[in-house]
Amino acid sequence: MIVKRTSAVRKGFSLLELLAVVIILGIIAAVVVPRVSSSSALAKEKVNAHNIATLNASVERYYVNEGSWPTALTDLGADYLPDGVPAVPTDGTLTYTLDGTTHRISAL
Repeated sequence: MIVKRTSAVRKGFSLLELLAVVIILGIIAAVVVPRVSSSSALAKEKVNAHNIATLNASVERYYVNEGSWPTALTDLGADYLPDGVPAVPTDGTLTYTLDGTTHRISAL
């Protein structure tokens, strides 16, 4: 008499396969997460520098067109700042202000 063996169909993953995937994902996360968090802070600093340069250029254009320096950023209006004064990206409590002596922008 011939005994017929049926092979068991494998369903799912073994514990070792799952463990290998979890370890690989952990290694990838350990490499990627620090880079993403530091690149976010660097991007905010670059946006802040760009905002200050744009505001300084608007103040200088105002001086060239009007013949006098603005006393505050609100004097620039929609002609020089169509989107308004931007928010400081590095700290939500700070705002950009115009120094009346040097006619330069700073975040205070």
